[in-house]
Amino acid sequence: MKTVFQHIKGDKTIWAIVAILAVFSFMPVYSASTNLVYVVGSGSTFGYLIKHMVLLIMGFAIIYGVHKIPYRYFSGGSVLMLPIVIILLIFTLMQGTVIEGANASRWIRIPFVGVGFQTSTLAGLVLMVYVARYLAKNKEKEIKFKESIFQLWLPVAIVLILILPANFSTTAIIFVMILMVVFIGGYPIKYIGIILGAGILALAFFVLIAKAFPEAMPNRVQTWQNRIENFSDKESKEAYQVEKAKIAIATGGPIGRGPGKSVQKNFLPQSSSDFIFAIIIEEYGLAGGLMVIFIYFLLLFRIFVVIRKTTTIFGTLLVVGVGCPIIFQATINMAVATNLFPVTGQTLPLISSGGTSIWMTCFALGMILSVSASKEETEEDILDDNPLDILHETI
Repeated sequence: MKTVFQHIKGDKTIWAIVAILAVFSFMPVYSASTNLVYVVGSGSTFGYLIKHMVLLIMGFAIIYGVHKIPYRYFSGGSVLMLPIVIILLIFTLMQGTVIEGANASRWIRIPFVGVGFQTSTLAGLVLMVYVARYLAKNKEKEIKFKESIFQLWLPVAIVLILILPANFSTTAIIFVMILMVVFIGGYPIKYIGIILGAGILALAFFVLIAKAFPEAMPNRVQTWQNRIENFSDKESKEAYQVEKAKIAIATGGPIGRGPGKSVQKNFLPQSSSDFIFAIIIEEYGLAGGLMVIFIYFLLLFRIFVVIRKTTTIFGTLLVVGVGCPIIFQATINMAVATNLFPVTGQTLPLISSGGTSIWMTCFALGMILSVSASKEETEEDILDDNPLDILHETI
């Protein structure tokens, strides 16, 4: 065991939190997957558990590999990855697969692996690093709005426009997180207001175009509209899911029914992913739900500890940009399960079943651990990295 700890660097508490969430997730995923087996008629509960375990093991491998990379490489790496991400998003929109009979143009299928990959999660991660790089490079300069339009906001706009048709909730989360990072990074508030207004106008224009040409993007705008309208509609499909989630939470009591004894998992769609928090409360009670909330709160606290100890602006903005979305996503997932927020399709990080969400969360955590493990870095060392030099070193 001592040998293992010698090879892992960075904040040990974050390592422990990730391990706790991963181990804890086994039982809820195993229990909730009965819905897919006996209602949908797909696979076996043990098969879903093994798949989830394999995905988490791969996730830990990602954390380990990424945290060994000096975080200065992420700066130039984001510039290299941005055009690749844009190409992947275009390909996804053109070739998006169908999952369980539904249009899922946010996914592509990884050949030979049989796992769906949601390119928007990778795009969001790359975009956060790119924004952190821009703000760090211009921290000591007076930011000119016209220059920032092309250097910062044009790449952001391209990526978000490509994500928007298939995934409004992810687009909104990324946009909000970017606004938070640029605010922390010292971008002028008056310009942030302009960008926010432009974003709202762009969304309105997109909705009008989608309404005028519904065959171009079938059902997407209608889906968003339905989710908002059905938030208070007791007869809708979304209301049915939320109603079952509320029943699961209400019957959980202080200590729950016990592991594997959930009843609502047999009726609640997406019980192993989007609504797994409701199953956790039904089986482990209010105590279990509060413990999960506390662990995410502890993770947020440790993220701020890493930020406090970071010696560079880029490192600080990097941790904020890739760390806070994890907590934000967890908060939205739990808010949806408790009927405080419309259904969005956001998973519970490191607990819900799924491949892309687990891997990208682990990649983000690896970046945070890389920052926390770094020795004294200077801003010049980080921002003077030429992306082509990084590519050459990698090869």
